[in-house]
Amino acid sequence: MKFLSLFPLLLLTSCGAFSVRNSAISRRDLLKIAPAVGLPILLPEISWAGIDPNALKGLQIEGDQTGAQARLRQLQGDVEEKPENMDVMFETLASGVSYGEYKAGKGESVVKEGSKVAVEMTIRMKAFATNNEPGGVKYFESKKDTEFNEVAWTVGSGELLPGLEEGMMGMKKGGIRRIEVPSPLVFAARNNKQLPLPSETNKDGKRRFENLFKTDATLLFEVLVIRIK
Repeated sequence: MKFLSLFPLLLLTSCGAFSVRNSAISRRDLLKIAPAVGLPILLPEISWAGIDPNALKGLQIEGDQTGAQARLRQLQGDVEEKPENMDVMFETLASGVSYGEYKAGKGESVVKEGSKVAVEMTIRMKAFATNNEPGGVKYFESKKDTEFNEVAWTVGSGELLPGLEEGMMGMKKGGIRRIEVPSPLVFAARNNKQLPLPSETNKDGKRRFENLFKTDATLLFEVLVIRIK
């Protein structure tokens, strides 16, 4: 009798060892085996809530060479790709300003001379690029440096640097562009007080802005249009 009472335990142990060697054993197989030896069925319910998407970074989906990105999207939904991970062709204007469109906006209204616009904006210092921030470290972010997470002005009024406005022409609501303004135009904008400034509480941004003009001052603006009038 003692042997019989230990048999289910031995079977479970054997199954466990087998699963290490051969992961092909399935829920269906175990359901077939269990009634024959009187094992209670205590299989857990599948739950996605405990999955850590970071643990899937090394996994690949069959037929998908990108692996981690596609797997993460399956679990997290359709997520916007970061600009630095997207391959976008930049167009260079006569002034030296260049821009790449990462998302086309919608609607009939477009940014033009005289438009009253509001945008979410990040400004990066290209000369201070790092491995984590290849476009350059940020000295300004509208979500940190403005009260309502937006920069609003009238295009052509002289409030902000003309190079930024050149790169925004034709944008629609919801559109996203990266706009690179070369160093000479940035120096001119500084002299004309046309550059967005970090807030008093943004100590890192203020320190970075002070260092900007000690070297190449090329700026990379990341712009999302949220309003056009």
